[in-house]
Amino acid sequence: MENGNKYIIIDFDSTFTKVEGLDELGAIALQETEDPETAIAEIRELTHLGMAGKIGFAESLQRRINLLKAHRRHLPKLIEKLRGEVSDSFHRNKNFLTTYSTNILLISSGFKDFILPIVTEYGIQADNVYANTFLYDDQGNITGYDANNPLSRDKGKVELLKTLNLEGDVYVIGDGHTDYEIREAGLANKFFAFTENIERETVMEKADHIAPSLEEFLYVNKLPMAISYPKSRINVLLLENIHPRAVEIFRKEGYNVETIKGALDEEELCEKIKNVQILGIRSKTQVTKKALENANRLLAVGAFCIGTKQIDLEACLHKGVVAFNAPYSNTRSVVELAIGEMIMLMRNTVEKSNLMHQGIWDKSAKNSFEIRGKKLGIIGYGNIGTQLSVLAEALGMQVYFYDVVEKLALGNATPCSSLEELLQIADVISLHVDDRPQNKNFIREAHFELMKDGVIFINLSRGFVVEIPALVNAIQSGKVWGAAADVFPHEPKTNDEEFVSELRGLPNVILTPHIGGSTEEAQENIANFVPNKIINYVNKGDTFGSVNYPNLQLPEQRKSHRLIHTHKNTAGILAQINQVLANHNINILGQYLKTNETIGYVITDIEQEYDSQVIQDLKDIPNTIKFRILY
Repeated sequence: MENGNKYIIIDFDSTFTKVEGLDELGAIALQETEDPETAIAEIRELTHLGMAGKIGFAESLQRRINLLKAHRRHLPKLIEKLRGEVSDSFHRNKNFLTTYSTNILLISSGFKDFILPIVTEYGIQADNVYANTFLYDDQGNITGYDANNPLSRDKGKVELLKTLNLEGDVYVIGDGHTDYEIREAGLANKFFAFTENIERETVMEKADHIAPSLEEFLYVNKLPMAISYPKSRINVLLLENIHPRAVEIFRKEGYNVETIKGALDEEELCEKIKNVQILGIRSKTQVTKKALENANRLLAVGAFCIGTKQIDLEACLHKGVVAFNAPYSNTRSVVELAIGEMIMLMRNTVEKSNLMHQGIWDKSAKNSFEIRGKKLGIIGYGNIGTQLSVLAEALGMQVYFYDVVEKLALGNATPCSSLEELLQIADVISLHVDDRPQNKNFIREAHFELMKDGVIFINLSRGFVVEIPALVNAIQSGKVWGAAADVFPHEPKTNDEEFVSELRGLPNVILTPHIGGSTEEAQENIANFVPNKIINYVNKGDTFGSVNYPNLQLPEQRKSHRLIHTHKNTAGILAQINQVLANHNINILGQYLKTNETIGYVITDIEQEYDSQVIQDLKDIPNTIKFRILY
């Protein structure tokens, strides 16, 4: 941008600041009256009607001033309030506002009395601020405004712009109808509807461009900005009815979020994943190699659950896509369901309940037992298995466990040397193994034969780890007295599909639709955990907690540009990166490297000033998978 040939016109209320100045002044001044709420609400409504173009601006202004009942002494408190309400993207880009202050005009239908102290702190020149001014009586009461100022009238901004007679290109950034009127009058090249704080449909539909932040305007016009990329251009796709808290977190960060209630099949995902930077799924959507081939902009996949078998993690690595899950967030929910189901099955409660619904009163202690004193066999002693162990022991059960990896026993739990040993001991068996491929049909017919007659069998882990026909035979023969299954080899994609299984209709069997972790508490915990991991990765390159990338927890980035380089794990890449930087006389402020069997992950913090050619040279290093810059 060269001085004198381009001008940026910025609105103040709900654009430079998050709030409307007159609304806030009314809220301060009217607290001293008997019924402040009614008057404040009326002022806010008049502001909305004026900004949306539903009533004339002059009418809106005059009626609001009459309601204010404000005094000069209220202004310092208002100014202090507004200092804390500067829009986030304007606050981030203070350097831009200062550097290009000659070309920036602040034109507002608000009042200089409170606008000047705010905007001049951001480098905007006082001579470039155009706004109304209050009139006061001898006691300091605000009695009105200067009616000779064109900004107090309908189409006042248009009238003012005509007198300024700016020679060059003019761009307007604002949220109200009065801002669009400048473009409508042919006095501006483009009108950018600013939606960071408020979205007015009547204004947005007339805009040349929607700007969810100041960075969007700067990016479109190739102007320097405080962050690497407008957050509003980061597209997030959340599938399978992920908890609304995740949507809230991503949107608060400024990302563009789309949600879909059900899962997507491969072909559907291949289409939807295009231009998506962040994908959020649960257990049903399969993120395959083919789907990833269509992911032209994907940075991260979040599994809003424990398992990651539904994600081709190796293909993600080769694509430079980091994957996160929630390994701990729903453990308590799964454990409580396991405890509840073993009690229900031991007491034969399901069958009793079914008879009651048929009108049959079968009061009897037959086949009804306490869990106290019974032997619980836990297969898989991980996050869930260990917590189940502690709670079951507290209920008086004798706990035995088996894991393919040697684990430290909690409390009085007894480790078993083999799966076969555990199967022959346990009165109740609860399965909590992971989703690695070798666990397919982990429990088969031969294993059921080893179990005690009348055993209780619970599977809340993965559907494919149990051979279903073998379980059905064991139930029908009486080997398994009661069973509970929450997971199945084939599950419906949505709630509209029929659940089909050989387990349906069997006696003393509890079937639940994969809800082990589906409590409000667990889903909210997951919805807090996974988005924050992804945001840390996007904002600063932090991969700590990733299930496929080398784990790096990075320090805060200060006054530097951060170069993020993912490459195939071959020798000499770090040396080549540093040679490129040396060739361009770039000083390294900090550097971090971690590798796994497949990739290397290098983070380099450098000084902010450098030749742009260095970026292309780094991208051209052989075996580079993905490169991006953060600042």
